[in-house]
Amino acid sequence: MGGRGRGEGRWRVPPRVPRSVRPLLAGFLAFAALAACTESAPPAGPVDPEPDTIVVASGRDVTDGIRQRLIDAWNARQGAGGVKARLVELPGSADQQRSQLLGALQSGSAHYDVVNLDVTWVPEFAAAGLVRRLPEEAVSEAGDLIGTVDGTSFWGGERYAVPFNSDVGLLYYRRDQVGELKAGAGWGWDELAAVIDGLSRKSPPGWKAGWTTQLAPYEGRTVNAVEAFASAVEGLRITDERGRYQATEEQLASGVAELRRRTTSAYVLGDAYTSNEDDSLSDFTQGRTSFLRNWPYAYPSLRSAFKDDLGVAPLPGKAVLGGQNLAMTRSVSEEKADKTVELIRFLTDADSERCLLQAGFAATRESAYGEAARCTHVAPSAGRHTAESAVPWTADQVRFSRDILLPALRTAVQRPRTPLYGAVTQTLIDKLSPLFDPRADPSGVAEALHEALGEELP
Repeated sequence: MGGRGRGEGRWRVPPRVPRSVRPLLAGFLAFAALAACTESAPPAGPVDPEPDTIVVASGRDVTDGIRQRLIDAWNARQGAGGVKARLVELPGSADQQRSQLLGALQSGSAHYDVVNLDVTWVPEFAAAGLVRRLPEEAVSEAGDLIGTVDGTSFWGGERYAVPFNSDVGLLYYRRDQVGELKAGAGWGWDELAAVIDGLSRKSPPGWKAGWTTQLAPYEGRTVNAVEAFASAVEGLRITDERGRYQATEEQLASGVAELRRRTTSAYVLGDAYTSNEDDSLSDFTQGRTSFLRNWPYAYPSLRSAFKDDLGVAPLPGKAVLGGQNLAMTRSVSEEKADKTVELIRFLTDADSERCLLQAGFAATRESAYGEAARCTHVAPSAGRHTAESAVPWTADQVRFSRDILLPALRTAVQRPRTPLYGAVTQTLIDKLSPLFDPRADPSGVAEALHEALGEELP
């Protein structure tokens, strides 16, 4: 889910690693990380089954196929006899895709040269030695990358990936019910709660609660928790740069209290406790709430449904980053390595990012959000009479991307960075479950969470 960005699918977290095997796993990851830093050539393995093709593995693209169209644009530039690229879309939810990639790269059961990784997977794949450190040449105009977004590409101070498309939480609202929201600097939950309190006295037809979000026991709950924790404690990081646990119980207590405040029945729709992105989007569209926390992918459909009655604002407090990054696997042959780096550079350059933005993804580069920026890499889609570059954006699209989406990406926070992220997010999901019972003691929830994370992480 990078939360759940476009095409990421609903993330049902993989099973927790039993405590009895965690020391073995930690030892393996440490050994793999050392090996990744000391080996310059990929490990010996089977002969490359497609020596003249760069195979790119990614989750399903729910746009009009912009990823494939960028691959097509690359291939068109290679000419006869050049190394071509082939896109493989993996089926299933995000955690199923992660499992497929891990299994393929560890066993060699499938050959991939480039993998499109959720931003939370980069430490795991890097520490396990499944992806290679990238040279400077893999990044076109590194200074143009949004700083917070590019931070997801590194592990152990080394670059293992390049941002492909990003994602960030946003707040959608009904202008016809709340007017124009004043969401400037310092905007926080107190201001939003005050608006909701006023709405609860009016009770628009069909209205059930002030806002809805994603609190079902999957990655959506983790995202909401990290946003609340980061909003409550400035600069809070659950893990340090080496993936070690560093939060205090007092910090977690403040974060848990903030999450509790945001998710009480006085403010949040009851169905939010069992909702994912699509569920909460449906509730908002049906008029059951006036506010919705969701990702940029929801904007086109909501804009179509509500026209000028739709408003978009930054989330109160902090928002979490999502998205995917491109990485080169350890199985890439030395003969194909330079071309693979060249492909990654092409797919993540400024023009590709403009194409991704216009297709509905959040771009990773500052320059993509300029009013005059247009996509020129790709040919027209099937059935279209003009290229994307010839289709002018509406003023509303420009304002949304430049004034809302870009600033949100610049200030967004990351989820915990650790090779054991799957176990950490499962702990957050499990230990926060009691919080949604009004009889629960928030301090007890924070104490249990602190203890569990301390055991989970080295």
